[in-house]
Amino acid sequence: MSKNNYLHFILLNIAMLCISTSGALGRYINLPPPLTIWSRAVVAFVLLLIYVIWKKKHILLNFKKEGFTAFISGILMAGHWVAYFFALQWSSVAIGMLSLFTYPMITLLLEPVFFDVKYQKRHLLLGVMILAGVYLLAPSFELNNSITQGVLMGLLSSLCYALRNIFMKQKIATVDGSVLMLYQMGVTMVILLPALYYLEPESYIDKLPFILILGVVTTAVGHTLFLNSFKKFSVGTVSIMSGIQPIYGILLGVVFLSEIPSNRSILGGILIILTVLIEQKSTQTTEEK
Repeated sequence: MSKNNYLHFILLNIAMLCISTSGALGRYINLPPPLTIWSRAVVAFVLLLIYVIWKKKHILLNFKKEGFTAFISGILMAGHWVAYFFALQWSSVAIGMLSLFTYPMITLLLEPVFFDVKYQKRHLLLGVMILAGVYLLAPSFELNNSITQGVLMGLLSSLCYALRNIFMKQKIATVDGSVLMLYQMGVTMVILLPALYYLEPESYIDKLPFILILGVVTTAVGHTLFLNSFKKFSVGTVSIMSGIQPIYGILLGVVFLSEIPSNRSILGGILIILTVLIEQKSTQTTEEK
């Protein structure tokens, strides 16, 4: 690996590490998740607005053609973030992140509903592996168990994220990603405005520095580096590398929150990550033929 490629590889890992901070931060910021996500959206909106103006990007959408898609994808993005932070608060960093990481497989299973693609035979086996991994994450499937509730919220977050990605791919192919993200943050800010009802100034100010880290480091820096990595690596390589996100996230939870996952959760996480990596590697091999 040349020095230049080595540098880009390090930057890609930094991107994964930045994005992975969402787990520990979401667990530590013990505010109502809708309020945390509203605050995160405000920070991200301001940063994105500065960025698109600086880059002189075309901000206005064709609302007749693209407005509905931007609105729905914004709702799904808000649902994804809020459900994910509930999952973190109700369970742990490990369980919240691993249950969310089922989204590549959920996307795979939903794509034939929206696009003209066929199910592959291997998807049945991979689906069973995902189910086994999720089963191992929850100590029991009693709905009054907080960890089970966390797993279910993680799966809901995963579903929202998968639908958001599919919806964007299906409807909008020409709009700049940062502009679309700007609109999604705007929608998130508006629909989560009622969350301000839960704002308690003292506790909010206490957690404000961590909310800013969430908006700047996790969202702005992490996702910008992640998107830039596509210029230096193939989509397949970046997708496979994204499998390290839960590992980084769990390690951050161990270091900063002293949350050590159980053996059962580790085994479930291995199954989930392995499933995602197998599918992404298979997809990359198919595309290279």
